[in-house]
Parts: sequence; structure tokens; C-alpha cells
Amino acid sequence: MAVRALKTKQVRKIILSRPAVEAGEKLGFLPGDMKEKIDPYLQPLYDALEDMIPPLKLKEHIENKIIQIAPLAFMRGRTLNDAVIILDEAQNTTKPQIKMFLTRLGLNAKMIVTGDITQIDLPVSQQSGLIHSMHLLKGIKGVSTVEFNKKDIVRHKLVQRIVEAYEKSEEKSV
Repeated sequence: MAVRALKTKQVRKIILSRPAVEAGEKLGFLPGDMKEKIDPYLQPLYDALEDMIPPLKLKEHIENKIIQIAPLAFMRGRTLNDAVIILDEAQNTTKPQIKMFLTRLGLNAKMIVTGDITQIDLPVSQQSGLIHSMHLLKGIKGVSTVEFNKKDIVRHKLVQRIVEAYEKSEEKSV
């Protein structure tokens, strides 16, 4: 949807973000400059773009800031106009982080927030900002929610069976 909106000139840019949260294991300090430190967290966004945009065109769009990939931590203070803004892995945002992100919405802009509430990597004591905002914003005009289930999985067909096995295991442990 975002790439289509860019191609049809409905927006001038695509902005992609995600929180820098590790999936369970601590990697420690990463070497290199800021880009080298944050790129591992943002790699899934690059991967998705590479599936939709030819490599040379993607490189050109990134260099010209038509496509921007930014860590969530660097969104504060921005107003995002004429853009499709996507927050990926939002289940790993805190309540203040998702509020900060959602309030960046500018003119002629659309936000898409994605996340899987079964894969939260936050400390147990911290509520997911995604879950909080889903309840808080329910019923607000202009905000809608689409929930997917295992039948919507577009990865390898084995993934659906893996998800089912985990769901059964979790049902037994409750």
C-alpha cells in the first residue's frame, strides 16, 4: 500500500520505523557509527522493501530521502506530512513511545502500525504500547484495526503449523 501510494504520487515519501528491542537475547554494545549500530534492528524493513522495489531504485529513494528508515527513538519532534508512515513491531513499544509515534501524524499522511501481540519482547513488568493503544483508540473516527490470525500467514506453510503447535502448548499451560 505504501509503495503504491508513492508510485501514484498520493504521497511524497515513505517513513518506516521500529523500536530497537532485542528478541530475548542481549547483544551488548555494537561497534561502528550510528547507522552500523541501528541497521541490524532495521534490516527486516530493508528486506521488505527489496521485495517490492528494484535495488537501484530503492537505493536512489533512500539516498534522496523519499524512503526513510529511522529508529523510533529519533521520531520525537518530527511532523510527518505527505507520507505513509509505518511502525513495525509495535508490540515492543512502551505506552509513551507509541503515543509519541502516533502524534507525529501530519497533513496528507497515513499511519500504519503493525505488531504481533503474541511476540512481545518487553520486560514482563511493562505493558505493550500496541495493546494499550488498541484499547484506548478503539472507536475513534479515523482509527481502524485489522487483526490477522494464523490463516493469514504468508510465509512458508510450515509456519502455520508451528504457530498452531505453540498455541496448543500455551492453552495447556494456562
